Amino acid sequence: QVRLVESGGGLVQAGGSLRLSCAVSGRTFSIYAMGWFRQAPGKEREFVAAISRVAGSTNYADSAKGRFTISRDNFKNTVYLQMNSLKPEDTAVYYCAADQTIMVPVTPRGYDYWGQGTQVTVSS
Repeated sequence: QVRLVESGGGLVQAGGSLRLSCAVSGRTFSIYAMGWFRQAPGKEREFVAAISRVAGSTNYADSAKGRFTISRDNFKNTVYLQMNSLKPEDTAVYYCAADQTIMVPVTPRGYDYWGQGTQVTVSS
């Protein structure tokens, strides 16, 4: 059983930064591609960023390019999302996801395992 636990969310002013973490347990972390998604109230879950299992490839949503950085530490079994220049429209519950694939999926269907989410609120 794979378990994903997000942390690092909170309340921040526009222009500020947050770093989300997702700790993975249960299986060998390095076999999983990892992704970050977010879901705002009344909206569908949307892709934010993803990283391949050996950190050789990344994908970003247009809204995240230039502001967010995904990274992973395969020794700590953790994936990170550094978010800078935050905007009120970044407010959402952020989820990390994992899948045993060599690809870098950008849709929720591409992932088998999900965390419970962490709330990010950006005030104007």
